[in-house]
Amino acid sequence: MSQRILVVDDEMDLRTFISTLLESNGYRVTVAENGEQGMQKVREKRPALITLDVMMPKESGIKMYRDLKTDPELKDIPVLIISGLARKTFLHSQKVLDKFKNQTVPEPDGYIEKPPEPEELMGEVRRILQ
Repeated sequence: MSQRILVVDDEMDLRTFISTLLESNGYRVTVAENGEQGMQKVREKRPALITLDVMMPKESGIKMYRDLKTDPELKDIPVLIISGLARKTFLHSQKVLDKFKNQTVPEPDGYIEKPPEPEELMGEVRRILQ
């Protein structure tokens, strides 16, 4: 049975691109348009991996990432960030929130800056899932 991957991104074109790429490589895909939908789908589907955009309306990827990594039942699900936000900026925001909220979250399992190249994306997915 193939592994399920949750793709969370507010851009329909990118959700379609990532979903199609993953499905053509044998993965089952579930999609969400924002962090709020993403958390619902995580709880319903328990994916093997989550690809997560950072800047989205309704609920950002930053909040969803923190919610995942501070939930004892969900914290072990690997997350691959795919974002237009530079990795360094994302990690800095997490450190600021760590201090503010007095709870530390680990770095994501992978980070790709948009636009993702198909080979890079599939390489990271395979690396993380092994």
